[in-house]
Amino acid sequence: MEEMKPCTANSPPLTPLGFLERAATVYGDCTSIVYGTNTMYTWRETNLRCLRVASSLSSLGIGRSDVVSVLSPNTPAMYELQFAVPMAGAILNNLNTRLDARTVSVLLRHCGSKLLFVDVFSSEIAVEAAAMMSDPPVLVFVADKEEEGGADVADRSKSFRYTYDELVERGDPSFKWIRPESEWDPVVLNYTSGTTSAPKGVVHCHRGIFVMSIDSLIDWTVPKNPVYLWTLPIFHANGWSYPWGIAAVGGTNVCLRKFDAPLIYRLISDHGVTHMCGAPVVLNMLSASQDSQPLKHPVEAVLYTNPAVNEVAVVARPDEFWGETPCAFVSLKPGLTRKPTEGELIEYCRKKMPRYMVPKTVSFRDELPKTSTGKVMKFVLRDIAKKMGSTRLSRM
Repeated sequence: MEEMKPCTANSPPLTPLGFLERAATVYGDCTSIVYGTNTMYTWRETNLRCLRVASSLSSLGIGRSDVVSVLSPNTPAMYELQFAVPMAGAILNNLNTRLDARTVSVLLRHCGSKLLFVDVFSSEIAVEAAAMMSDPPVLVFVADKEEEGGADVADRSKSFRYTYDELVERGDPSFKWIRPESEWDPVVLNYTSGTTSAPKGVVHCHRGIFVMSIDSLIDWTVPKNPVYLWTLPIFHANGWSYPWGIAAVGGTNVCLRKFDAPLIYRLISDHGVTHMCGAPVVLNMLSASQDSQPLKHPVEAVLYTNPAVNEVAVVARPDEFWGETPCAFVSLKPGLTRKPTEGELIEYCRKKMPRYMVPKTVSFRDELPKTSTGKVMKFVLRDIAKKMGSTRLSRM
């Protein structure tokens, strides 16, 4: 046993980049990214696209210890760059899209960024920031064909040397990505917000991101093949490590450019979203939206997976704090030897959906009210829920 020591075969450096390589093999035909109405990739395709971009970066002279920055919202390109940049051996630096040009120039100068990927709608800020620098990074234009005006590259030749699509097209899909020499090698460089003083750089190593990604999945009990909606900016603390974590479990990334409550509810309904992250203010805005009705359908779908449930309908119930919260009316299957309690069904939902979607009330009925054609009369249930009065413990 004393002769069994670490070697390259049994102790390779831990890195979150391996999650993508594994996803391309294990979940190759599963959907990796959806965006807008026409953009969809599988994990096999995402892996090849990332390898192409990494290959192009390498051909441009980008390598170990070089910093590559990204100024972009949660688009497919932004997601791919979380892998592609470090796969070229470089250090990834995500920039807050809400910063002004002066602050962006300060951060680019401080980290010595060699190349900056710029989303089409952040191009003016990037160009202005580069003009403030004596040695600016190479600018790469990232178009967005799903957004009106997002594919316009007419003026990009003046300031941008390449486009993202060009790097994808010219790259080698068989590129051997640059693995870290040590798991302690830096992989990402973030900057604090600077609200109380000057922004400070924070460096994370491959091992740290690997462990954090796994820990986040375990702590949230994320299953295989989740459908994750990108309401949390990836530039914010690396999206809490979920760009890499979702690859590890072969999930689907539903990309979202900006916060739009009606759109978010539609995406949840259209794609069967199971997970999302967001600051409390984001969840407050969602719960306060008048367009929250589509949210009830994923809740009903989850309750129908409970073997004791026969019928379910979810409506809004008044709430003193949130304004309204989900209230589930449930009829149980006949002949049950043991009927679930309200608390048990609530806990069942809590394990399978985001906390804010979980019903705060479950009301059992022998049968749900229906029309002559068999459609549940939700207007009747809404009246019943309204007469129940406001819930008071929903902040817990």
